[in-house]
Amino acid sequence: MTRKSTTSKRPASGWRVAVLGGGAWGTALALAMLRAGHFVRLYARDNETVAAIDRGENPRYLPGIAIEPGIVATSNIAAALNGADCVLAVTPAQSLRAMLATAAGHVPKGVPLVLCAKGIERGTGALLSAIVEESLPNNPVAALSGPSFASDVARGLPTAVVVAARDGELAAELAARFSAENLRCYSSDDLIGVEIGGALKNVFAIAAGAVTGAGLGASAQAAMVTRGFVELRRIGAAFGARPETLMGLSGLGDLLLTCSSAQSRNFAYGLALGQGKPLAGLPLAEGVPTAGIAARIAADRQIEAPIISAVAAILDGKVTIGQAVTALMTRPLKTETDI
Repeated sequence: MTRKSTTSKRPASGWRVAVLGGGAWGTALALAMLRAGHFVRLYARDNETVAAIDRGENPRYLPGIAIEPGIVATSNIAAALNGADCVLAVTPAQSLRAMLATAAGHVPKGVPLVLCAKGIERGTGALLSAIVEESLPNNPVAALSGPSFASDVARGLPTAVVVAARDGELAAELAARFSAENLRCYSSDDLIGVEIGGALKNVFAIAAGAVTGAGLGASAQAAMVTRGFVELRRIGAAFGARPETLMGLSGLGDLLLTCSSAQSRNFAYGLALGQGKPLAGLPLAEGVPTAGIAARIAADRQIEAPIISAVAAILDGKVTIGQAVTALMTRPLKTETDI
């Protein structure tokens, strides 16, 4: 099923942008691309989402937010990708490889594929850019990340993000093309740093939610976020990420946002965990699969990451939140600058 466009002509200076993913973030980014002057096709797997967007809404993922006319929604991935100048992959990290396998024969050669999900592949430990490079070797890969809630972007509220690619010129072009009145895009050539920051902040958001849910206090939450950032820097350095990238929007900025609001799916998951509430039925929290693989990477590379390890152990049911906190609070003392 393909939605009939209310915009018959492609904007004079616009790109044909294919958005793969009809969830909250995919729909929000489709709206952002439309406002930036692009012709947008959005691929969603189910016809129900396509029909909803055709009616000007997406109540399952963005309740109460009107979807502006002009987005062509379809459940046909070939139609979504046909003639695309740029592809935004908004598929959850753990299903990215399968989606790329489906899309591979339809993605135009040479067009950039921009990763808009955050995570590390659980089975392989691969960063998402490595999956793209393996699956689509003829397409340059980029990533869009930063402190941004889907509902804010969908409503057109002021938001700043970063667009990264190994080719700095490509990153700059994408950032310029994606920017609009209330969406400011910075560019970076530190693709790995942007990916690491986006993936690991989800793990710390779960920890922040758990601390809050368990009623451990604002002081404990502040300490956890601060020391979590130290772990992010350690792992980032091991992957070759630049410190200034991790201090920016896709690292510290995203960490602060997702560790402080129940709008974050990962924080909300941790909050329910800390309160002892049922976790079944909660929205997808990418930090759950990322925690285990991040802990494994840290152990394999002999990187000290006690908070990540604690989150992974809690999620695996190996320790309680109380036991994890006790273990963290009784670790050997050291200087704060020993990172």
